[in-house]
Amino acid sequence: MYTILKKTTLGPSIREYIVEAPDVAAVGKAGQFIVLRLHERGERIPLTIVDCNQETGGVTLVVQEVGKSTREMGDLFHEGDSILDFAGPLGEATEITNYGTVICVGGGVGIAPLYPIAKALKAAGNTVIGIIGYRSRDLMFYEQEFAAACDELIIMTNDGSYGKKGFVSDPLKEILDSGRMINHVWSIGPAIMMKVCADVTRPFAVPTTVSLNSVMIDGTGMCGGCRVDVGGVAKFACVDGPEFDGHQVDFDLLMSRQGYYRDEESCSMDAYMAKHAEGATQ
Repeated sequence: MYTILKKTTLGPSIREYIVEAPDVAAVGKAGQFIVLRLHERGERIPLTIVDCNQETGGVTLVVQEVGKSTREMGDLFHEGDSILDFAGPLGEATEITNYGTVICVGGGVGIAPLYPIAKALKAAGNTVIGIIGYRSRDLMFYEQEFAAACDELIIMTNDGSYGKKGFVSDPLKEILDSGRMINHVWSIGPAIMMKVCADVTRPFAVPTTVSLNSVMIDGTGMCGGCRVDVGGVAKFACVDGPEFDGHQVDFDLLMSRQGYYRDEESCSMDAYMAKHAEGATQ
């Protein structure tokens, strides 16, 4: 059992958890993830590691409540409660070296897993430009953390309620169009955002790394659920990734696969909400 040491609400349906998992905290690195299970009847949830504290044994995760299990975690699991399974670290860690000048582009909840990468890149001596985007100001989180991890920070909101109005791909293109030397780009967020960012960097031949959150079940490559097409070759996000060359990823196939279980997920959420509402009235 793994104890929740701290639970913080970052925004609407977005929560940060620090879970006591000393074995994971001792070796976890930027770019890797864990798979947790809340209880015996729970599904396996893959979540990217945001931070590891070797002194406290705490592993930081950011969870967006988009499905039944993440909603259940937000509703019922609080500080002092225990999670049944917490497996990891899984996946390949981000390759951190001194590239030169790099850009870290994050969108929505993808900003959370991008943060430790930006921090590690800066510690390695890179000049780090951060571009982070949100739908609106009320969904913002980790602004101060990113400001500390970057040499330059650009904040975008779709509706213009904070920072600059537009999408993260807009300043990315502006920087590349300016002729400034950029040695590497990381992009983490919704699949369509990563696709657009990869399309922006491709004409400039700037290496672009994306992190793929495809359908995962066992996290060991055995089930094949997280299969992605990279350069015409089948890869498994859980063991070969989750990071890949964004210029080689078949994003159209990835996005179609992400919707395979939409009906089942909706049914599961409806059943949970009905049960939750029934319990609240008793």
